[in-house]
Amino acid sequence: MKRITSSSFSSLDRRRFLIGSGWALALPSFETFAHAKPNLSGAPKKRLGCFYFPDGVPMPLDKDPAYKDWAWFPHGNGRDFTFTKCMEPLVPLRNELTVISGLSHPKGRDVHGHNNADQFLTGASTGTGDMDYQNTISLDQLYAAQVGDQTRFSSLAMSTDGGTGTARGAHTMSFSQHGRPIPAENRPKRIFDMLFVKNDADAARQLALSQSALDELLSDARRMRRQLSRHDQESLDEYLHSVREAEIRVQKAKQWMDKPLPKVDADHLNLDIAPDKPREYLQTMFELIYLAFKTDSTRVATYQIGRENAVGVSDTLARAVGFPAAHQLSHDTKEPGGWKNFGTYCRFLNEEYGRFINRLKQTPEPAGEGSLLDNTLLLLGSASSAFHLSRNYPLILAGGRNMGLKHGQYLNHAGTNAYKGGWKPGDKEPWTKKATHEDLPLSNLFVAMLQRLGVETDFFADSTGKLDAV
Repeated sequence: MKRITSSSFSSLDRRRFLIGSGWALALPSFETFAHAKPNLSGAPKKRLGCFYFPDGVPMPLDKDPAYKDWAWFPHGNGRDFTFTKCMEPLVPLRNELTVISGLSHPKGRDVHGHNNADQFLTGASTGTGDMDYQNTISLDQLYAAQVGDQTRFSSLAMSTDGGTGTARGAHTMSFSQHGRPIPAENRPKRIFDMLFVKNDADAARQLALSQSALDELLSDARRMRRQLSRHDQESLDEYLHSVREAEIRVQKAKQWMDKPLPKVDADHLNLDIAPDKPREYLQTMFELIYLAFKTDSTRVATYQIGRENAVGVSDTLARAVGFPAAHQLSHDTKEPGGWKNFGTYCRFLNEEYGRFINRLKQTPEPAGEGSLLDNTLLLLGSASSAFHLSRNYPLILAGGRNMGLKHGQYLNHAGTNAYKGGWKPGDKEPWTKKATHEDLPLSNLFVAMLQRLGVETDFFADSTGKLDAV
């Protein structure tokens, strides 16, 4: 967003402007009540969950003894494939998921892998400096725009680190239609309270104050707009667009004010858990998404398990399997036992993700056919594979049987040309080397996913078609 600097703003009541700005900035928390209409069509409920982990995955050379057991990607192709120890926790769910290789975003392939989490769900070119950073709408928000008015929450954005992070150092997977990061929540109790507990009197009071502040801000801005230069008018319009979006959220929130929140059993949850107990923390975060889906509080959720580049508390999740930091494991693959250590951490992530998938599988669809998993499309992945390499993303697509998805396969689009991570100190890092294989655009998969979800579209970002095999 452009910065407003003109002295013409002296004609706007500064106290009102700041009050209005404060409420506008605070309003995203009103997603607690947002997005409005009940689903009266009787159409099947279709859900989307997207999950991101940083730092890539183990990719030892074929001749390395660790290749058989600790390579992340399965061995084989199509329906004839074998999981490694890294992926072993997903063996019982083999027929509920598809592993995919050889996909990436074209605009990020020659960029250092730690800079690409921001574009994982957008496919945008996010630049290399603070001044040229620009993002676009994320996959989840495009779907939320279609179904978000049928549930109390249009979407649920979560991450281990919380907030938005920085340019090319995102703490959120979700970006609005104008490419603005949507803050992610990382505190389980706050997420639970937002979903299932509210103070009606306090909520009504805040909504009334917010509406009043927005009304004053918009009234003052309209009066003084004619006094601004053309450049400042454009700057003000950008700001006011955000205010209008906040106003829409307030209006939608009012429609949910008198509707009771769903009741759930939370006795099994430690809502005060923090990432310093990594396994229980991940289980709690996944369980909250499960409860949100089960109660139809939202049909769109994202969870960024970790931030790139060893920044933030999420890097300590590796303590669950006895290592001090997750990012360092990707560097230490040059050391004896390094591939096994990195693979052990990835196995831990797959264990907890598999537990979440199974939870959905074991739960019947309320007032529908099949299980929650059959009506939920899940994507797990990272924006790098071998050491800092922004190509051949590791991807797992799961669920969605009632949407016609075909699983129990490994779609090996990388073939035998995929770069492996057996580089030595002094060598150029993989991401700096010329590609030996042209990946398919990840957005081709996104088009296929959107169509399965019922979105009428033939393109997303820089797609060149759709990935038919799913």
